[in-house]
Amino acid sequence: MSFGFAGKTALVTGASSGIGEAFARALASRGANLVLVARSEAALSALAVELRAKHRVRIDVVAMDLAKAGAAERLHARTTEAGIGVDLLINNAGFGKWGGFLEFERVTYADMLALNVQAPVELCHLYLPDMLGRDGCGVINVASTAAFIPVPWASVYSASKSFVLYFTEALHGEYAERGVRILALCPGGTKSNFAAVASDAGSPLVGAGQAPDEVADAALEALSRNRSHLAPGRGNKVTPLLARLLPRATVLRLSGRAWRRMIGHAEAQNA
Repeated sequence: MSFGFAGKTALVTGASSGIGEAFARALASRGANLVLVARSEAALSALAVELRAKHRVRIDVVAMDLAKAGAAERLHARTTEAGIGVDLLINNAGFGKWGGFLEFERVTYADMLALNVQAPVELCHLYLPDMLGRDGCGVINVASTAAFIPVPWASVYSASKSFVLYFTEALHGEYAERGVRILALCPGGTKSNFAAVASDAGSPLVGAGQAPDEVADAALEALSRNRSHLAPGRGNKVTPLLARLLPRATVLRLSGRAWRRMIGHAEAQNA
């Protein structure tokens, strides 16, 4: 079955920058209408003005913090009341914190789990029923290469992305024969502000990695091919293989050593 994006409506969370913005640009260039969701209304509105002028597609902007209780229901109500049928749901919004587990407050972890885990589950539960009645619908949930292994110095973040990976693959298994394509996107380092937010210690990962547009294009191609998951970029193929081929204790030791070097964290370096 062919799968296209022209004339479809895609809802993209975390659309104000990074991979989310890249998804918005890629989909608009393919003729898709958009619902852009993020906290920054100014950034979303500027992007919408640009993409409307360039691609002549419909773009709706919703400024909303999806980590807040009831946000997913409010978003779904807004699109329903506006008569917008969502054909493609891209759950991209999320954040991480890299460092010692006890460095961060419990409220930070609660917000991280609400945004990284609860929001994608709720949005899938809200939007999937209508997708079952239409052709060419799909979901992309953004996980991470950190989803494949336990990551010391990013314990809650890696665990949250493991949830996203396994949740999404399970949904793929449920809906593969029901006309809805569901993909777990597992990017590695990406040139965005994600690493700057995640690491207060000035990680060398800041500004490093794949370009967001490369990640978004690869994900849309993988969805078109009905893949269950994708770790884009040649170098990112190693992490899933390590998790399958090596003993868990070895994987844990290697990931801990690698991560503390990458994040440049003082406590980690002294461990």
